[in-house]
Amino acid sequence: MNIVCLDMEGVLTPEIWIAFAEATGIPELKRTTRDEPDYDKLMKYRINILNEHKLGLKEIQDVISTLEPLDGAKEFLDALRDETQVVVLSDTFEQFAKPLIKKLGMPSIYCNTLVISDDGMIADYQMRCKDSKLTTVKALQSCGFDTIASGDSFNDIAMMKASKAGFLFRSPESIRKQFPEFPAFEEFDDLLAAIKAEL
Repeated sequence: MNIVCLDMEGVLTPEIWIAFAEATGIPELKRTTRDEPDYDKLMKYRINILNEHKLGLKEIQDVISTLEPLDGAKEFLDALRDETQVVVLSDTFEQFAKPLIKKLGMPSIYCNTLVISDDGMIADYQMRCKDSKLTTVKALQSCGFDTIASGDSFNDIAMMKASKAGFLFRSPESIRKQFPEFPAFEEFDDLLAAIKAEL
């Protein structure tokens, strides 16, 4: 039995931190897992910048409320879910993902959570588990699933390597060059066809 594991940001939705950086005019917040493989280092960097600018959860959620899934993402997801089980594996946070997941038709998502202080500032974050995407893929495999994985960033590579097939989607050239073993796609129809061929 197959299950497809998809990254959220950059694959199904816009990158939340990039959208927030553009909305606030703080270019330092455009840094994502495409640029920084160390997620803990990246999040501490982000939280420090938010504190410097006195920006909290509400300000980020206000920007998220204006975002829509990427063009064609819901149709792709609907077509894929007609074929097989799908789970979204993301290093985003419950407080960020909910409105976008609703717009995608409520697929299952496994993500993390933010620790919010009384004044609404982001104090810390809690990962669901260590190496969350890889750990989840291995857990699904232990339940008898064959996994197929797709993502765009450094934090997707481990789950793709552990799966029977892995595909890059709209990844930057630097990642495509570093991991040439993974077919890379730019269009949802091509990704859907590649996944279907592995089912």
